Amino acid sequence: MRFHDRRQAGQALAGELRALRDGGGLPEPIVVLALPRGGAAVAREVARELDAPLDVLVVRKIGAPFHEEYGIGAIAGDDEPLFDHRALAGLGLDEADLAATVTRERAEVRRREQRYRQGRPAPELHGRTVIVVDDGLATGSTARAALRALRRRQPGRLVLAVPVGAPDSVELMRAEADEVLCLYAPAAFTAVGLWYEEFDQLTDDDVLRALHTGRTVPGGPGG
Repeated sequence: MRFHDRRQAGQALAGELRALRDGGGLPEPIVVLALPRGGAAVAREVARELDAPLDVLVVRKIGAPFHEEYGIGAIAGDDEPLFDHRALAGLGLDEADLAATVTRERAEVRRREQRYRQGRPAPELHGRTVIVVDDGLATGSTARAALRALRRRQPGRLVLAVPVGAPDSVELMRAEADEVLCLYAPAAFTAVGLWYEEFDQLTDDDVLRALHTGRTVPGGPGG
């Protein structure tokens, strides 16, 4: 099973979420939060189908020195970084070794939040059903950081929804969210991009377009 692109994956995910909502599994009011950049194009379709507000939660991966694509932690907003201590130990590192990386990624989180929100406040989540959407789940480090940051904002129900994910990571996320919806969890996962025919890297402008064409929170673009 492969998705053509993020839009098609979002439509498939949206159909499953609509069925879950209609069955009482997603109480109103609902807020959809994309993990940008890739999750924005998927979340747009979900927000449209559910006729729900769309916003973003910016989370940044903390990569290993000399191998930035290998995630050993993640950071969301002003929260403390969340590290994979097993991975740190395997590389002979401790948190202090990543201090410069954390500072850089925190600055990028703030830059993206300002760019994407354009002055809008973060949405109110207390008591609401919050659906966190990404284009896939690999190690789960960014999703875990996102879910823990959101849990502190006391949503009524916290849901993680992805089109595809690594089976082990999907199972781990069940301890972090009230509901995990993953359409496809192939045993030979390898990487998110392998499960899309088109998997272009998105830009900040792509995220803004997704927010403009989705249904954003009141006061935001299109809201």
